[in-house]
Amino acid sequence: MKKIEINPITRLEGHGKIAIFLDDNGNVDDAFFQTVEFRGFEKFLQGMPMEEVPRTVSTVCGVCRGVHYMASTKAADGVFGVTPPPAGQKLRELFFNAHYVEDHAVILYALGFPDFVVGPEANPAERNVVGLINKVGVELGREVLRKRGLAVKIFELLGGKPNHAVAALPGGWSKGLDEEERRQVEAWSEELVELGEMTLKIFDDVVLKNDAYMELVTGDVFKVEVGYMGSVNDQDQITYYEGTQKIIDSGGNPVGSFQGKEYLDFISERVQPWTYLKFPYQKKIGDWQGIVEGPGTNIYSVGPLARMNIAKGMDTPKAQAHFERFHATFGAKPVHNILAYHWARAIEMLNAAEKCLALSRDPEITSKDIWNKPTSCPGEGVGIIEAPRGTLIHHYCTDDKGIVTDANLIVATTHNNAPINLAVKKAAKHFIRGGEVSESMLNYVEMAFRPYDLCLACATHTITAGQTPLEVEIFDHNGKLFKAMKNF
Repeated sequence: MKKIEINPITRLEGHGKIAIFLDDNGNVDDAFFQTVEFRGFEKFLQGMPMEEVPRTVSTVCGVCRGVHYMASTKAADGVFGVTPPPAGQKLRELFFNAHYVEDHAVILYALGFPDFVVGPEANPAERNVVGLINKVGVELGREVLRKRGLAVKIFELLGGKPNHAVAALPGGWSKGLDEEERRQVEAWSEELVELGEMTLKIFDDVVLKNDAYMELVTGDVFKVEVGYMGSVNDQDQITYYEGTQKIIDSGGNPVGSFQGKEYLDFISERVQPWTYLKFPYQKKIGDWQGIVEGPGTNIYSVGPLARMNIAKGMDTPKAQAHFERFHATFGAKPVHNILAYHWARAIEMLNAAEKCLALSRDPEITSKDIWNKPTSCPGEGVGIIEAPRGTLIHHYCTDDKGIVTDANLIVATTHNNAPINLAVKKAAKHFIRGGEVSESMLNYVEMAFRPYDLCLACATHTITAGQTPLEVEIFDHNGKLFKAMKNF
């Protein structure tokens, strides 16, 4: 067989490659998305005081620093058996939604949009954020960067630093807002709403009004039929910081829902010998079936598209209007067209901006009652949030002094690992035929992973299943048992 390797893959966080194998006729026999870096966070968190964990895990990644910070902070609440007062929780949510805006903005403009604004077959030297700015105009590019910077200012004001925040406490938050700061955050949030609306207009003008792009978006080439998981509030609306995790199968039928430690009843993980990234699956649907799509699969996706599929709507008015247009465009639900992740991400950016504005106007946001001091240490906590990339789970066990003894992190890109492999293989089979390979063809293959907004530094922590016993069955790509290992 002839092997084609895209190494490194581009426009993502972390390091990975794609291996494509051609048969004797030059057609794709198989393709693999491979993660080639290894991070050991689950191991070296052991022995650390729980109150230091949020600041440590925020350094997993400079892009999604806020999501690990918040998930581990919520887990710390459980470890110390304490609940934040309402104002403390609202400050956390304001901080987190501002992070959502700046994170979604950088992913859309730097990683996703260049394929559409510049063009999927454009010169790779131009198909990047600089080329995008040249296309849309320097003034618009400057305004996008300035407004995104305002989200970072909110993150810094509340978190204490623009990168790795320091304000969280088990049971609340250490940095309150005075009235002058509240007014400033309100003004910044108004501009974030404008950024969300501007982004959706760009997507409308560039993608939705382009017949060729919409053929890619709504067609079968970039379509992966799996189940979905995300978080909803008590109105069955998309939520990011607090909620219930909801699961549907590939046909949209409910599988179940969970909170906290109940995730162990739903999610199992498998290990493959050719990647450092694990493969979660929904064990309520059945045992490991391999990396397969279609009816009956227990593979699932998380992230913006998944949240659009599992929820009945958004909790802010402007985003809700776009949610309705989104589903009217595709008709059937769930939507399996993965390029729709970009559209869903833009809608969520507006939603998070609206949430920032609403929280900045909440009379309770300037309350001084923002921390409940812990008085005990039950020793176990699970923090689950919706990261921009999807459901993020942090699970910690400690001794009676709050020293971490076990840690398990299941990250959005880990959840999406199997669907990413399916998407890459399907795109490779469509675009590479008869031995003909070009740079533009390979970019189309890369376009199959970019909707998932990969964060590989976050996703590669350990090859074991964390909290589960050290008994791992390793399977090949077709689900055949390759090796069984115990206490390795």
